[in-house]
Amino acid sequence: MTAKPLNIMTGINRPSAPSSGGMILVNDLYGAIPEIHTTFLGREPVVPSWKAAFDQLIALSTTKRPHGPDFDLYVDELTREVGALIEKVQPQAIHAQYVGFALSLAFTRTAGTIPIIAIAHGPEVMAAERSALEREAMNEVAAASAAIVAPTAPLADRIDRLTGRRFTDRLTVIPWGIRLSDARVRDQPTTRTGPLSLVHTGRLDENKSTITAVEALALTDQPHHLTVIGKGILREHLEQRAIELGLQHRVRFEPFLPRAEVWRRLPNFDTYVFTTRDLEAFGLVLVEAQAHGLPVVYSDLPGVRETLGGAGVPFPPGNPRSLAVALDEIGRNLHRRKALKEAGLRNVRQYDITSTGRQLHRLTLCVTS
Repeated sequence: MTAKPLNIMTGINRPSAPSSGGMILVNDLYGAIPEIHTTFLGREPVVPSWKAAFDQLIALSTTKRPHGPDFDLYVDELTREVGALIEKVQPQAIHAQYVGFALSLAFTRTAGTIPIIAIAHGPEVMAAERSALEREAMNEVAAASAAIVAPTAPLADRIDRLTGRRFTDRLTVIPWGIRLSDARVRDQPTTRTGPLSLVHTGRLDENKSTITAVEALALTDQPHHLTVIGKGILREHLEQRAIELGLQHRVRFEPFLPRAEVWRRLPNFDTYVFTTRDLEAFGLVLVEAQAHGLPVVYSDLPGVRETLGGAGVPFPPGNPRSLAVALDEIGRNLHRRKALKEAGLRNVRQYDITSTGRQLHRLTLCVTS
């Protein structure tokens, strides 16, 4: 007799579309977890293809409001809406994405005896380090959770510290992953030295520090070219800075692209440049770059170092001169580039999304038994 699928409720309080690393991750993840029935709570607008990974997708109707005078009222309203949905769906487990954001608080306050697994993504950890109110919310969700999942040990340790080391035994590390079977490597091997074709993807904000890559190009010995793919509040500033540095012909800005299109283009570049300055939960874009055969030059952050496993070239975060030196060295050393490519392809084998799904499924069975 076939066992009934495990009934899970989860969600992210954003428009239901593959618009960020976290949203792309959950779309892949719940399509990869075996033997489950997933109800996902999101927001309008809903991209039609987004529904494919979930058995049921429900758009929340409570008007979203950020932290401020109306935040408590907003969470109360959201909690009532989520409570009604829990009563209707009757999940066996809840996966609370983002430990301490509004939707995870609503899950916490309405779950009753339903076990919760809180899943950390990174932005909520940064928020909790800046704000006492955000720390309070994180602690409330952590206290109500049977388990807390982080994708790297350094991120788990930051959560442990923010929650006063009271929930250490609930923390577990489950690395994220991608659909490795969809990645492809450049058909023709690299045979030349000289200027590199560089790529950088992601949000254009302070933490992602794309400015480090732009300013590094002004300091290199070789005329490398950089393609920046993404959107964000600093786009105009970055374009202006490139002009000020005389780099308008060496730096190309392109809008946000669907992941399938980014993946199609990745093998056409020589090297991936990663410039985040403060916190990166895991570095999913780095795994994507390695899976496509690109050497990675990265800002040396603890979580990123763990993800890459030494298969990359580090530089001090926010230091364009050090990045410039690293890029020139790779451009001159063909043997080094080939070695980094092979090391990356070996490293990325451990980050298949099916492995992430199996581990989260086992944990969910454990907390529901």
